[in-house]
Amino acid sequence: MAAPKKGRSASAQSRPGRSLAFILIAIAALTGGMFLSGHPTPRLGIDLAGGTSITLTAKNEPGQPNAINQTNMNTAVDIMNRRVNGLGVSEAEVQTQGSDNIIVNIPKGTNSKEARDQVGTTAKLYFRPVLATEVSGSAASASPSPSASSSSSSKATDKATEKATSSSSASPTSSATSQGRAVTDALKAGSTPSASSSASSSASPSASSSASPSANASASAAATKLQAQYTALDCTDKAQRAKAGEGAKASDPTVACGKNSSGQWQKYVLGPAEVRGTDIKSASAVFDTQSAAGWKVTMEFTSGGSKKFADITGKLAKNQSPQNQFAIVLDGDVVSDPFVQQALTGGSAEISGSFDQTEAQGLANMLKYGSLPLDFKESSVTTVTAALGGEQLHAGLIAGAIGLGLVVIYLVVYYRGLSIIAIPSLLVSGALTYVIMALLGPTIGFALNLPAVCGAIVAIGITADSFIVFFERIRDEIREGRSLRPAVERAWPRARRTILVSDFVSFLAAAVLFIVTVGKVQGFAFTLGLTTVLDVVVVFFFTKPLMTLLARRKFYASGSKWSGLDPKALGAKPPLRRTRRPSAPVDPKEA
Repeated sequence: MAAPKKGRSASAQSRPGRSLAFILIAIAALTGGMFLSGHPTPRLGIDLAGGTSITLTAKNEPGQPNAINQTNMNTAVDIMNRRVNGLGVSEAEVQTQGSDNIIVNIPKGTNSKEARDQVGTTAKLYFRPVLATEVSGSAASASPSPSASSSSSSKATDKATEKATSSSSASPTSSATSQGRAVTDALKAGSTPSASSSASSSASPSASSSASPSANASASAAATKLQAQYTALDCTDKAQRAKAGEGAKASDPTVACGKNSSGQWQKYVLGPAEVRGTDIKSASAVFDTQSAAGWKVTMEFTSGGSKKFADITGKLAKNQSPQNQFAIVLDGDVVSDPFVQQALTGGSAEISGSFDQTEAQGLANMLKYGSLPLDFKESSVTTVTAALGGEQLHAGLIAGAIGLGLVVIYLVVYYRGLSIIAIPSLLVSGALTYVIMALLGPTIGFALNLPAVCGAIVAIGITADSFIVFFERIRDEIREGRSLRPAVERAWPRARRTILVSDFVSFLAAAVLFIVTVGKVQGFAFTLGLTTVLDVVVVFFFTKPLMTLLARRKFYASGSKWSGLDPKALGAKPPLRRTRRPSAPVDPKEA
């Protein structure tokens, strides 16, 4: 019988201990990393750990055409999904219900509260000129005019001269005002709406001598209404803050609230917006290590947004305080209000202040993933308990344990001594699967749900199939009359091809299922794909080297009837031997 081929394969098999040491060291390292990460168990999905279920109902803006349609609802679902994933919350379910509802299920976890705060946020960003501002509830300037004449004069005398420059210069800051305003903002370029002049004209019935009486009357009524809203607005009242500017269009002046760095609520009269958040190309949260600004949000604008921002900052720079000031308004709340003394043409912007890391990342996340195409109101919030999921998990684990037990019994009865190889291989595969799933929780946000548990149980059969293919190839070689060690080396290349093809088909099916499905089914597909890859690793680096080592032991090499490799029980042919080819017979006549 021909000996196994020399070369790389033979050299590798002559030292199978290396492969075994490699996989055991890998398991030890991964286990150590799991405990060092502080996550010794896999993260659980909402069906196992509980969480929050939110129902959001779409609504139309007042005076706008109906925008609630399937396209906008699907876009909103996609944006919400990306926002939640950006926070590292996995296994969140975002799906439509009916024609105008979206259901969001967020698993219990570190970032679930932030996800709830952001998932339905419209994230409409405007840069509006400031026409008037004061600390809410302040006795000073109790009845300011929307044109901000008295307010601007008092602020102008008390405010330090500040400068807003492009990205190559220092960032602008604003110091305390007579109303107690103390905000530190940093902008290097961005997009701010102008129309302070148009807002002022709308706020004054005599703004244009050529205007018609009806236009003047309309403008006067609008100015009176705006002044009444501003005078009555108390930003310390949560209910009033929520209604401030409600129903105002981007093209209209409005009132708004914002909190200053002293913790006081500030109220504003703001002019129309000309640049929106849709002009933002990207946004990110960064920590400023060169100054004491701390966390800030940087934004890059589109070419159109950069031009609009340059135009408005050029106009604002010509005005007196506070009308050289603009407010950055996010979903009706003023997040900063820097001053402008020159046109900003850099095409980028920074927002800084008293942000902590969570606030900066949350703001950048909403800006980066864009505005929702619809406004939503929170219709209901329900806490989901894990009781039902826990019962199902318990039943699933029992089913998995029964299945594993039956596989082990089958291996012991049918393969006898070979089960000493198969059972440890199953344990190694299970250990790798558990450790990797625990590590994937904090790294990519993977969460284990019931379908994922099912995928892990199905993987038991896939792993057992690989062992069976290899064992049967070895037994086929023994039936042909070969001894064990050559049989192992001859069986491996053929079994290897079959195992790789089978696992590739399983992995391909899992990949397709993961791509074309959503929600919990993706958990099943992900786990199935992961365990299929681990099956290849275990067979190549554990099962085959262990089989090579045991083939050198007398118990297996001698073909003991308890080894599972008894030649007589397998119906083996007589051993193959090399024989000399008989010489040709000699013709007696020639002799």
